[in-house]
Amino acid sequence: MKQRLFKLAGIMVIISSFAIAWLIMDLRAFSNTPLNLSQQSVYYMVEKGMYLNRIAVDLGRRGMLKSPHYMIWLARLRGGADTIKAGEYEIKPGMLPSDFLDMLNSGKVIQYSLTLVEGWNFNQVMDAIHSDEHLVHTLKGLPNDKIMGKLGLQDIHPEGRFYPDTYKFSRDMTDVDFLKRAYDFMSQALEKEWANRAEDLPYKSPYEALIMASIIEKETALSSERKAIAGVFVRRLQKGMRLQTDPTVIYGMGEKYKGNIRRRDLTAESPYNTYRINGLPPTPIAMPGLLAINAALHPEAGDALYFVSKGDGSHYFSSTLDEHNQAVIQYQLNGRKRAFSSMPDEKKQ
Repeated sequence: MKQRLFKLAGIMVIISSFAIAWLIMDLRAFSNTPLNLSQQSVYYMVEKGMYLNRIAVDLGRRGMLKSPHYMIWLARLRGGADTIKAGEYEIKPGMLPSDFLDMLNSGKVIQYSLTLVEGWNFNQVMDAIHSDEHLVHTLKGLPNDKIMGKLGLQDIHPEGRFYPDTYKFSRDMTDVDFLKRAYDFMSQALEKEWANRAEDLPYKSPYEALIMASIIEKETALSSERKAIAGVFVRRLQKGMRLQTDPTVIYGMGEKYKGNIRRRDLTAESPYNTYRINGLPPTPIAMPGLLAINAALHPEAGDALYFVSKGDGSHYFSSTLDEHNQAVIQYQLNGRKRAFSSMPDEKKQ
């Protein structure tokens, strides 16, 4: 009887050993077999609170895993079954189960991008955000003051407050979090530039420098001219001259602007009409980039007080009104002498 029991036990050990060996070999073969995909990648969303068991079963149901239970065993052997991170992942052709588990454990989710362009106003920023299908939208239909309230920035005007850059984000990011990041980036950039500003500038605060930077941003697309234009505006402020810059007038006109500024637009009452008001407008008029902020705080030295577009993207700078008027006639009026809109205001200075 004992011999039979020993013999049976021996047989069971042998069978168990073969079974374990077979399972190990099968698990190893599973580990070295890529997930069953077509030629294209699959975007897979792991929701918050989703366990590996559910993921493995779901992949099996989709035909991407032949043995879902092996995925669970593999994760437990590797110690990563309970450390998966939520998010959207890209499963690529040829990806092994271990690679997939590593991706879930590391949280290397798919990154999308959205670019906020230098010179955009806040309405353009929100149009871009509302149009991005990868963000979670919570702000659609809200007026600007309500949007700022959602950001915890009540009573702060939104214009110019967000840093223009290309931002990477995952699919679960909300529009609020996206805007908060852009706001923080602008605050940090402005604070750093303000701390290293040149001396004797006509700004009472970093916010006034931001306003100036937004005007510089809208006046030229040439980085080589930004500090020269900043120098003109700074000297005009220091001398008590009006800025007389068209982009502020255009911003104040809003939807009334149809591509041209008329004489009556330059004489209209508006807090943004720098042909009528002294000093800076009340808020930025656009989203300035770092180069424009730097230019506002490090203006180029010189004696130029005027500039006019040459029609090729660059400007002609003048130190006297007579020289400026001649430049306007040459570059804006095709050499024909006739009255032009800024003359009356210029003569009053």
